[in-house]
Amino acid sequence: MEEETDKNIKTILIVDDEQPIVDILVYNLQKEGYKTIEASDGMTAVDMALEQKPDLILLDIMLPRLDGLSVCKRIKNSLNVPILMLTAKDSEIDKILGLELGADDYITKPFSVRELVARVKANLRKVEAVSNSNTDYKKVNDNRKENKIVVGELELDLDKFEVKVRGEIIDLTLREFEVLKFLATQPEQVVTRETLLEKVWGYEYYGDIRTVDVTVRRIREKIEKDTSAPKILITKRGVGYYIAST
Repeated sequence: MEEETDKNIKTILIVDDEQPIVDILVYNLQKEGYKTIEASDGMTAVDMALEQKPDLILLDIMLPRLDGLSVCKRIKNSLNVPILMLTAKDSEIDKILGLELGADDYITKPFSVRELVARVKANLRKVEAVSNSNTDYKKVNDNRKENKIVVGELELDLDKFEVKVRGEIIDLTLREFEVLKFLATQPEQVVTRETLLEKVWGYEYYGDIRTVDVTVRRIREKIEKDTSAPKILITKRGVGYYIAST
């Protein structure tokens, strides 16, 4: 019984070269029931991640030996693990979310421990939800209809996590796919940024709405012919976003 319980304990890799921050994170995450492992430089972080396969990674940008953005890219090439970037510079947020690194989220220093723990829980819940969803798909009889959403020129294959626009396959991150999926299930319905944060990112309260804006911008760069005059993913100024049905 104890062994089974141990398997359910989530492991979090903390990567930061500032020991006081590591100590605070270790204390608070262990208090929440998580197991923690630590690395103080980028190369060690990559090795530990690939060897121990943690359930989530808290990753600082400024690191010795290998910077956090490079660490993120290397890990994501091999592992599908949620990564939360820790940054001291507000100006780096666009870079973190904008580059094709696969980072799932960011949080700026100095951060509220309560907020950080909430982000950790939300990202772990999201992984579990996606995992359960995939399991449910596999249980469905193979004779069922294809599990797709089609809205105008947009087609989402929910089984393959694949998006096509005008018949062409578009390479999206999981988070980008989830945003499109949520909007496409209710075409022409305007969804607020706060609702997207809650439903797609899993945040009940905490979260910077710029996360949504940057992610939407990245999606548009991939699916729109002209990002200055989008035809698929539309902004309702001051409210939110929606998918056009025609």
